Amino acid sequence: MGDFVSQISLDKSTLSNSKLTTTCLIVGIEIIIGLLSGLTFIALGAGGGSWILGGIAAGALVFYFYRRYNNQAKPNRNSRKFGQIIVGLTVGFSLKQSNLITIYSQLHIFLFLALFLLFCGGIIGYIYSRIEKTDLLTAMLATVPGNIGIMASIAADYGRNISLVSLVQLIRFTAIIIVIPLVANVSNAHDINAIIHSVTKNLFVINFNYLFLLFLLLLVTFLAVKIGSYLKIPVAGFLCSIIVGVGFDSLLDSLPFLSHIDFNLPPLFNLIGQILLGITIGEYWGMNPKLGKLTVAYASVPVAMTFLAGFISAGIATLISPWDWLTCLLVTSPGGSPEMILISLALHHNVEIVTAGHLVRLMTINLCLPALVSFICYLERRSTKNQDGAADQLKTISPKSAMP
Repeated sequence: MGDFVSQISLDKSTLSNSKLTTTCLIVGIEIIIGLLSGLTFIALGAGGGSWILGGIAAGALVFYFYRRYNNQAKPNRNSRKFGQIIVGLTVGFSLKQSNLITIYSQLHIFLFLALFLLFCGGIIGYIYSRIEKTDLLTAMLATVPGNIGIMASIAADYGRNISLVSLVQLIRFTAIIIVIPLVANVSNAHDINAIIHSVTKNLFVINFNYLFLLFLLLLVTFLAVKIGSYLKIPVAGFLCSIIVGVGFDSLLDSLPFLSHIDFNLPPLFNLIGQILLGITIGEYWGMNPKLGKLTVAYASVPVAMTFLAGFISAGIATLISPWDWLTCLLVTSPGGSPEMILISLALHHNVEIVTAGHLVRLMTINLCLPALVSFICYLERRSTKNQDGAADQLKTISPKSAMP
């Protein structure tokens, strides 16, 4: 009996190790293809979103062929979590505390814009539920700007149409990553050789002090993310890593024996983070390579309306804030928070304002989501009850009593 149990444990351990090896191999291939695809997009002038687009292309291509081998495979959400951590650290190191202090006075503007976009998402969801002939909760989860995985998991918890929620969120997310960089006028040609040189510069030079600080930074970051996840902080990987990045940079400046060290994250580190952000989105596309024209057409309607809401929100922001049009556009872009912050970082354009705007919106949406879902479920129950009551009332009316 003991030998049988130990054999089962050994088989489970072997299977677990095999899955881990396969996952690491797939992610490694996706990163390599993502780097090559990113360079191609840069050569074509895609600018700030090139590495994320490269990740999307790599994830879709690799996952499409992998699904032929294993049709039960699901997108690796950990890739996006690691990407958020890396990008969060990059953003944190780019923020200056002196600029962040001045942003507190504009908190009410960020909050208003976040609630306005949430309100618009609700209206768009209601309209989409009529167009698609689906229930209100499915339509809301599909149209409210938010994380694809979170919205799909809520749909699964309530037994709603997961495929529809994922599809609309995926189209919205991909369209934003492609369109906003173009509208933001970052589509300029880049020197490939200069980019390769900046990425590989000092790549193989071993500096033990630097490696120690990098290891310490990653250790503190993962601990912070772990604590943030335990405390149910929304988008803990992204938010906590930004806080660690800001705090770590300030700590180095405050310590006399470390103040002379100019610590920055390696450029390759940042690129891999951006590619990982795109890989998960690409894997969702790899799961659904063949979509009906009518399905895509219906799903594109709320996406177009969400874009319109974003532009209206940007217009309102220009009226009630001192920011320029590009800053307002990046702040109010309906989704893709890490990506929009990265674009502002690439342009060196009001990074603190764009970061603050998206973090406030992420917090607002995630905090309001439980109440919004409960309210929609209440409306659906009430509507069903009224319909059942009307049906019962019709049944009680006999043909004779209905005659004059």
